[in-house]
Amino acid sequence: MKLTVLGPGCWGLTLAWLLNNNFEEICVWGRKSDITDELKIKKRTDKPLTIELDKKVEITDNLKEAIEGADIILLVVATSGIRSVCQQLKEIGLKSNQVLVNLSKGLELPSLKRMSEVIKDELPDTKLAILSGPTLAKEILNGCPTAASVACDNMQIAGYVQKHLTVPSKFRLYTNSDVIGVELGGSLKNVIAIASGFADAMKLGDNCRGSLLTRGMAEIVRVSVALGASPSTLYGLSGMGDLIATCSSPFSRNFTVGSMLGKGKKIDDILNELGSVAEGVKTSKALCELAAKLNIDVPVSSAIYEAVYTEITPEEVLNKLMNRKLKQEEEYKLC
Repeated sequence: MKLTVLGPGCWGLTLAWLLNNNFEEICVWGRKSDITDELKIKKRTDKPLTIELDKKVEITDNLKEAIEGADIILLVVATSGIRSVCQQLKEIGLKSNQVLVNLSKGLELPSLKRMSEVIKDELPDTKLAILSGPTLAKEILNGCPTAASVACDNMQIAGYVQKHLTVPSKFRLYTNSDVIGVELGGSLKNVIAIASGFADAMKLGDNCRGSLLTRGMAEIVRVSVALGASPSTLYGLSGMGDLIATCSSPFSRNFTVGSMLGKGKKIDDILNELGSVAEGVKTSKALCELAAKLNIDVPVSSAIYEAVYTEITPEEVLNKLMNRKLKQEEEYKLC
């Protein structure tokens, strides 16, 4: 079998490394500007993490060659590039037996569409699954185990992906038919991860972080359920599981962005220093626009949007959140 990974970023290369023994052939595709000589020749990179790929892994900037003969194609590019890559795939033409698995977490701007909706716009007949969960690349590269969800409205496809991408003792996958819930859980938690890093940098304590995660989760549930997700999915691997991981780890890019914001740094300087995509930055804007359309209150996410896109100070953000009108806590049935 052949696996193709579209996107030579940290997560894409980690997957090529992790799944090495599951496939006879592995190909990683990226734009010329994203493929270094060291990666192409030595199958190695040190930025932002050190990753050494097996010699059998092919690195190419030729998309047609990359997907030729692939059984499973992993889409691991920045959300802003998903539509463009899918348009290129449409021109080339995917085979009816090929399965496309999206692992990018975010919402498209300005359409506010989930990634599966964007992909289906361009590739309506493609067999598509979504993979999402607590998957910090650094920990996976260190050999730490984790689990994630594979979502598809066709459970045969979900089971196929589950079978071929599971790595014994390292990467355990569960199937799920709730595509909306799995996608939104993985996307919206990035905004709350920024809030968690923000609180950590301000040394607000574990009580504050616990409160932020809980109230942030309530916002994720409110918005996602309004869009058709099941509450139980959001308390699963791609929701609560991913939230806990990214809101607690310095390995999380979104947590790191929040930490820098909490220290008073400006977003442009932060992203330049980070040198990689933190999807929660743009997702904060998309989430707030979605919430406004749905007439749903999202104070934590709104505060992060302000911290990212305005001149508000960290102290002003904290005061706005803590001195809001008092209200009753929500209840959700999980079945």
